[in-house]
Formats: sequence, C-alpha cells, structure tokens
Amino acid sequence: MADSVKPSQSLDDINLYSRYQNRLKCFIDSSTTKLLQKNRIGLEKETLRVNPHGGIAQTPHPSILGSALTNPYITTDYSEALLELITPPMSSGSEALDFLCKVQQYVYSHLNDEILWATSMPCVVAGETSIPIAEFGDSNAGIMKTVYRRGLGHRYGHTMQVIAGVHFNFSLAEDFWPVYQQQEGNTQPLQDFISAEYFAMLRNLQRMGWLIPYLFGASPAVCKSFLSEQETSLKEFDENTYYEPFATSLRMGDIGYQNNKEAETGIKANYDSVSEYIASLKHAIETPCSEYTELGVKVDGEYQQLNDSILQIENEYYSTVRPKQPPQTFEKPIMALQRAGVQYVELRSLDVNAFEPLGICDGQSRFIEAFMLFCLLHDSPSINTEQRLAIDKNELDTAHRGREPDFELNRDGEIVKLKEWATEVLTAMEAICDCLDTGQEDSPYRDALAVQLKAVENPDLTPSARMLREMRDKNESFYHFAKRMSQSHYAYFRSLDSCTENNILLQSVADDSLQRQREIEASDEISFDEYLKRYNAQ
Repeated sequence: MADSVKPSQSLDDINLYSRYQNRLKCFIDSSTTKLLQKNRIGLEKETLRVNPHGGIAQTPHPSILGSALTNPYITTDYSEALLELITPPMSSGSEALDFLCKVQQYVYSHLNDEILWATSMPCVVAGETSIPIAEFGDSNAGIMKTVYRRGLGHRYGHTMQVIAGVHFNFSLAEDFWPVYQQQEGNTQPLQDFISAEYFAMLRNLQRMGWLIPYLFGASPAVCKSFLSEQETSLKEFDENTYYEPFATSLRMGDIGYQNNKEAETGIKANYDSVSEYIASLKHAIETPCSEYTELGVKVDGEYQQLNDSILQIENEYYSTVRPKQPPQTFEKPIMALQRAGVQYVELRSLDVNAFEPLGICDGQSRFIEAFMLFCLLHDSPSINTEQRLAIDKNELDTAHRGREPDFELNRDGEIVKLKEWATEVLTAMEAICDCLDTGQEDSPYRDALAVQLKAVENPDLTPSARMLREMRDKNESFYHFAKRMSQSHYAYFRSLDSCTENNILLQSVADDSLQRQREIEASDEISFDEYLKRYNAQ
C-alpha cells in the first residue's frame, strides 16, 4: 500500500485506491453492478447456555435440539454448553438474520430454566472443571470431535474455549467471476482465479481487519472469575470486573484464544496463495511439538489429543479469517481446498453484540458485506514478515487500546492515526455502498456506512464504549450488565409469536439428525485407532 494519506488530501489527489475505483467503474460502465448484489451470506453464532445465575450450564446438549454431530443448524462448539447456531448461505444478510432469529427462537422454546448468555465473554466460571467438553456420540467421527476438544483443553485450558463470537460467511455469485476475470484480463482456469481473488480478499481483511474490533468490539471488560487467580495487566473496574479503559475487544486481545507455540516454532499460515496456505498448515499438522509430546496422545487407553503436532487439525489454527471449502465425508479441510479451491470466506473477528438479541444487527451485516467487497476489489499484494508482525500488532493494540485518543497504527512502516486510516477506508467504501443500494427504494448500505463513519469520528458511539458507559451509569459489574442483557434478550424471544411452520421444519431437521447419528454409529466397521490413522494419512 502507498504512504499514509495526509488529512488535507482527497481520494482524487492520490492513487491509493485507483485500481479499486477502476474495477468498480468497469461494473458500472458495463451495467453489471447487479453482480455485486448477488452475494451469499451465512452466519454462525456461538452462545453459552447458562443457569439463571449466569453459571455455565452443566446439563447435556438438549436432545430435543437434535444431534450436535449432524444437525446443520444447531450444534455445539467446544463445550456441551456452548451452542453454535448456523444459517445456510442466504441471498442477503437480512435473510440470514431472519433464519438465525427463527433458530434462536426455536432453541429458546426448548430450554428449561436456562438462558443464552448475551456477551462474548462468560461469567461465573467456577474453574476449569466447570466446563463440560462437548460430546458427539459413539461413532468414530463423533469420538474424533470430542478428542480434538479434549486436546484443546490440555493445550490452552478449558476457560479460553468458551469465549463466544459471531462468524460472517461470504461468497460472491458464480456469474460474478467470469465477468470479473475478463475485466482483469486473466486467463487462468476459472477456479484458480477465484481462489486467488479470495486470498487477495483475505489478505486485505487482515491488513484492515483492526476495523472490525474497533467498530464492533463488545468485550472491553471481563468477569474476574474468567481469569481466576491469574496475574493480569488489566485494570480493576470494580470488585468483580477487570477492564481496559479504551479496549474494544478483549476477546481479540491477548487474554483470548491464541496459538501459543507460534513464536517458538515459526509456524504461521501463509496467505500468499491457496497452495502456500495448504503447505503451511500441512507442515504445522505434521510437525511434532515437544510440549504436546509430553502430554501424550493415548494415555492409559484414552486419547488425550489427536496427535502431538503443533496443530491437531487445521481448525486449531486461530485466525481472524479463513478460506473455506466444505469438505466431503472424512476429508481434511486442506484437502477440500486442494481439491476444489475456495468456495467462501469466513470472517471470525466479530464479538457477540450484547445490545442485539441476535448478537448482530442488519446494519452491521450490510457494512461487513460492503467491506468484504471493498477488500476484494482493492489491490492486495503479498504480505512479508515485517508486515505480518505489524498486522498482528495492529489487531492486538486495537483490541486493548483502540478507542484511545490519537491512537496510531502501523501501515507498511508508516505510523498513521486509526481515525485517519478508518475515515479514508470508509470514504472509499461509499462507491461500493452506492452500487449495493442501486435499485432499492432507500439506501440501507449508505445508511449503515454513515453510522460507522460517526463511530470513527466519535469512539463513544462504539458498542465497547456504550457497554462501559452503561456499566458506570447503572453501577453494574460486567456480570450484572451481561445478566441484564441476557434476561432482556430472553424476554424478547419469548415475546415473539410462535411460528408453527418454522417449529415443524426445525423439529424435523432435529429428528432427522438423531436418526443420521444412529446410522453413522451403526455403519462404523473399523476401530477409532484405524479411523484416526486413515484420517491422518490423507
């Protein structure tokens, strides 16, 4: 990227965004802007089941919700108590939110004396043993999921695994790609071009990814029970709460889930291309780590982890973004990428928005959609080692100090104020929002952008600032704030009219998933030892 822009410069005075503007102009001039409106969006929301006092539920995943192994819409993440609600790819963010609402309403209709926690960070954590690891049945596939989670617990601790987030899945329409490839004068096989362009998007989502915790971070404080007796540099908000005065997302900071062997081993995913990405993760999965070797893989007849490598499987690698290709049965994710290339991109850095019953709102969705398109069309060269370090530091510093007055970031060696860089990016996004609004009676994308421009100008408008302000105004600890919001969301979903058709559909899916799990368990013909050996041999 070019040198930082002086405040007096306009976008017309610089060439920083000229390629992006020219690419967008090609769609406008050829009357194909509708191709930019046919995106597919899916959402994944993690949320803890808790008892009325906010403690992590000790009850099993409710069987009425179906099989966590095979239900496509309702499953569990690390813990039995950590629900993951999933939408299929929809033709708009609004449709995805509507589907998510129906799923969450259905879940609430089947919870007894439990509520869903409204924040990313948990409360009332009664030690590591209070977090039940998710169970997926007796099939080899189910056992593998549980062993993987057992390994995560040994490697990083159980508490870190119950932090919740929202994942935003994004892909462009199939008929977008041939037009874009022709405009770019590219002659690669189409899928190779698609994968390369998605990786360009991924690199820009990392370069400018600090925007997400700044604008949407909603975890500036944490319950003291989360850290137990650990030493911390966090400040004390009250007798039950730690915080950082200008934090945006402690979830994305250094108290959140991290791959703690990176610095020692030099393992880092390479986003230069799909082949480099596959090679870097393959190396991590096949490279033993002495600390994990000491843990043991199979101890006294029970698997403690899938292997003793730096990563057990690809999903263990923490990243704010991932390239995705749905794997076939028994297929490793990197093998799916190698076979078919990138199908969609997963943005993983969204906190659960405590002020929204769904954890994300329509305005957020529209902004992120426009931002991801911007990241695709904007130039995206490879990232060298120095830039990678700066990207990681920008994200970490924004998580802990992003609302600090005159807060600064490193942009390719140039020090630039967050407000300046963010204003520049969001101003450039106006053109893409206009394209997305074309043909609509109003301007929802422009409106969503305007809201975030105000939050750039005034950090007090961000969710993280609003959360701390409410805690002060109401003299609340983080626990009491989170409990109040959780109960408010509970009342919201209970107040919604029941939809018989929706309930019948989701109950049918749940019943089918239980039957599918039984079929998978009955079809296993090899031991788990052999199953794991064959899986690793791919």
